[in-house]
Amino acid sequence: MHPDDVRPPHRTVTAQPVAVVLVGGRGFGRIHRANLRRLTGQGQVQVVGVCDQSPLDAQELDGLGPFTTISQSTDLKTLLERTRPSVTIISTPLHTHVPLALTAVRAGSHVLLEKPPASSLAGFQQLADELHRSGRVCQVGFQSFGSAAVASVRQLTADGSIGRPVGIGAAGAWVREARYYARSPWAGRRRVAAGPGAQDMVDVVDGVLTNPLAHALATALRVDGNDRQDDVATVELELYRAHDIEADDTSCVRVTSTHDTTITLAATLCAEQNAAPYIVVHGEQGRITLHYTEDRVLLERRGQAPQEYEHPRTDLLENLIAHLRDGDELLSPLERSGAFTRVLEAVRTAPEPVRLPPGVWHPLGEGAEQRRVIPGIDALTASSAGRLALFSELDAPWAKATEG
Repeated sequence: MHPDDVRPPHRTVTAQPVAVVLVGGRGFGRIHRANLRRLTGQGQVQVVGVCDQSPLDAQELDGLGPFTTISQSTDLKTLLERTRPSVTIISTPLHTHVPLALTAVRAGSHVLLEKPPASSLAGFQQLADELHRSGRVCQVGFQSFGSAAVASVRQLTADGSIGRPVGIGAAGAWVREARYYARSPWAGRRRVAAGPGAQDMVDVVDGVLTNPLAHALATALRVDGNDRQDDVATVELELYRAHDIEADDTSCVRVTSTHDTTITLAATLCAEQNAAPYIVVHGEQGRITLHYTEDRVLLERRGQAPQEYEHPRTDLLENLIAHLRDGDELLSPLERSGAFTRVLEAVRTAPEPVRLPPGVWHPLGEGAEQRRVIPGIDALTASSAGRLALFSELDAPWAKATEG
């Protein structure tokens, strides 16, 4: 062996950091900033720009690199031309997702796009077409898709652990106070003006099924494997609102896949108590419950002791970087949000949510901390997940079917 061929035993080759632009540095963007600090410290990323309505200060950018090296602008196109990032992270209001993602893709950048990826099926398809044309990729921010628990549930089901699958139910009962809907002009809206003084309206679809508890629906579809646009056969909806908003805050949906699977989600932001959402796969000989926010799986089978498993989770930005560097499979590519977007489209085009009158709900607390509570709703969401039923089928006196 030639001496020059001898290398130190622990020598490693470090890849260059991936250049990243963050769009929307506040709100949920704070979560991305924390993750970017971690990955900057590991040498995986270099934050080259931030796009926000007002510049971030030195304290907000602390840990993301030297303050003077991070370019800032209120105009994304200008910022992208200046910085040429490999990845653009978009964490902005729902109705801006597609326009901003298109801007990034057309500038040659790959995208990590917060959920929901689009506020309409047309927007989703427009983005999909642009990605196909450009050869760029889009990872959607359904963080639960990075959990190994999802693959575990799929494997347990495929192995026949609970016998023949019967259907999948999901339940989400969350508490949200008045300040939740006061946090931004688009919160709780179905549509907003296209711009200051504009007469045209754009879709937002900020309802409980499509934004705060969107993970429950998207993950249930992913667990079933029917998560692409063409996998949806029918959508049944019941949309309600207790708060003084446009969108729904208490709703249920039943999706039938083209493979004849039944998937339901019952969700509310008017819960009696805050609880972790979950997904349950029903089988003829047992059930599997996925607590997707905790990466925890519970297997229950007739005549056997319950078994519980905890699983690791892969960060979606790290997965996107590994895809670009090493060809790793994307965990949450845009097309795997297709079935979810079909349901979102049904919500978007459905009649206005039914307003629930006082008496169905009662206020609790005061001022910004006041919340509206629907008595019995926690048990109702659980019953829906257990029976794969809509609210109107569970004898809720205030519930009636909504055409979707």
